[in-house]
Amino acid sequence: MKSSIPSRIDALQQSMRKYQVDACLVASADPHLSEYLPGHWQARQWLSGFDGSAGTLVVTADFAGLWTDSRYFEQAEQQLHGSGIQLMRLRIPHTAEYEQWLAGHLQQDQTLAVAGDTLSLAAARRLRGELERGHGARLRTDLDLPGGIWTSRPVLPRAKVHPQANDCQQGSRQQRLQRIRKSMRKLGASHHLVSSLDDIAWITGLRGSDVEYNPVFLSHLLIEPDRCVLLIDPDKLDAALVSQLQADGIGVRDYTETSSAMHEVPTGAHVLLDPSRVVMEIVDALPETVKRIEHANPSTAMKAIKSDAEIEHIRATMREDGAALVQGVHAIERRIASGETTSEIDVADILRACRARRPHFMGESFGTIAGYMANGAMPHYHATPEQHALIRAEGLLLVDSGGQYQGGTTDITRMWAFGPTTDEQRRDCALVLKGMIALSRARFPAGSSGPQLDALARAPIWAAGGDYGHGTGHGVGYFLNVHEGPHGIRPPAPGGALVALEPGMISSIEPGLYKPGRHGVRHENLAVVIECEETEFGRFLGFETLTLCPIDTRALDLDLLDANERDWLNEYHAQVCEALSPLLDEADRTWLELRCAPVQP
Repeated sequence: MKSSIPSRIDALQQSMRKYQVDACLVASADPHLSEYLPGHWQARQWLSGFDGSAGTLVVTADFAGLWTDSRYFEQAEQQLHGSGIQLMRLRIPHTAEYEQWLAGHLQQDQTLAVAGDTLSLAAARRLRGELERGHGARLRTDLDLPGGIWTSRPVLPRAKVHPQANDCQQGSRQQRLQRIRKSMRKLGASHHLVSSLDDIAWITGLRGSDVEYNPVFLSHLLIEPDRCVLLIDPDKLDAALVSQLQADGIGVRDYTETSSAMHEVPTGAHVLLDPSRVVMEIVDALPETVKRIEHANPSTAMKAIKSDAEIEHIRATMREDGAALVQGVHAIERRIASGETTSEIDVADILRACRARRPHFMGESFGTIAGYMANGAMPHYHATPEQHALIRAEGLLLVDSGGQYQGGTTDITRMWAFGPTTDEQRRDCALVLKGMIALSRARFPAGSSGPQLDALARAPIWAAGGDYGHGTGHGVGYFLNVHEGPHGIRPPAPGGALVALEPGMISSIEPGLYKPGRHGVRHENLAVVIECEETEFGRFLGFETLTLCPIDTRALDLDLLDANERDWLNEYHAQVCEALSPLLDEADRTWLELRCAPVQP
């Protein structure tokens, strides 16, 4: 593929000259600003050959550069090698971000083009601001230059949409819409445009399969004072579902008519939209006579707080997922012990097959990351038939995987040692586990946010002179996106929102430590925020760990764990063993009991 990259960049540059464009920005985005993109909008990957989920390509007449973050530095170096595209590292001191780079390189009479269906209103505003602070270059969002040269561009997905089974959200479809309209009225809005696919799926109680790993469907939703319009390919809905939607006040209109629907918003309407979740193509289609009210989608905060019924379903799902992982890892260990050739790809295949045998499994929640030894040092590594490692009976295997079930979404990372490990490897695994335990056991005042808690997980790693370049935790949907806002556990960022953690929110807890060329370590559980106690100083919250799977003590330097940390590990393993044993056969149960054996105090 690399041999075709220079010719694709050349074709883009020719198109830029044709339209008198001096720079083209190709974002990793679609009209819904999704994390995982349908093939139709994977122009950045097609042009660059880099297939990481985050990256921005900038092309000028004599330059092509790809900006990505530390999760993908090693992967991008490998995939861009020989392509003529320069790797530009994001968030590195004294290194310009792509907005600043463009502002510094484009002159006043020059033009930057970005496809308007891939650029959010908030991003366009930032980009224009940087260009104005630079030499005053122009921004155009009415040209899709990559689309014009991409002759083999995939068509839009057309899979059927279906009602969510186990729809135990807080209230019916109509009640959810009532809650949203109440929020609209408080904000002074008569209309509300929703483009984020997980929000639409939650509001409508529907699920689809248009986006890999995420059970969502391509659509926009326009909520009006007394009715809604769902903009979707009508062939995705059967007649019975259309009737159900109409009975709940939701009409159906073709997805291709989205711009027309925006043009028809009545004069004087007050349209609520989230500037970070709606693209310029749609914003530009709104009449100038309407007033825009910019605010986060109310549904984003609503769906982040799971109902008691949802949490019960998630607990049951965690038992099924944990049993599948035990079966899978036990099978992998037997293969390696017997000398059977086992690759990182085999690991992913085995875990997928074990999950597929569990009740209500619908698919993976993301592509499994199975990184053996040095490959584990790339946080978002993905093995391919062309490039993967064989697993030997020594060292560390990092496995980050997850499943989509009708009763919830899972995401778990474990370190496995199927043979001898070094002192350094066991030390690093223990340090990261100390970080995960510290945050898992935390108690914090109501109103605390993820950025305020992030340092708790990093402290043991910092104390040893280490750190990691990703956040400590992300929200997780209920049979929805594995990455869900608005909350998250990450270092504080200038101007970043501090979203309070509230009971019912689910977050991952996943500190790490990565040593390029040697190994990477990450431990990850999902946890739900719970009420703990109320004192004279107010309400205090904490976490209940939801994930159920052994932590491989063979990979740990147990001497680094203090008595409280050993108690936590023993209590966790007792819970795991009790929950999973009834779901396993005798051989897997024996292996589970061995892996959950108490460590000495």
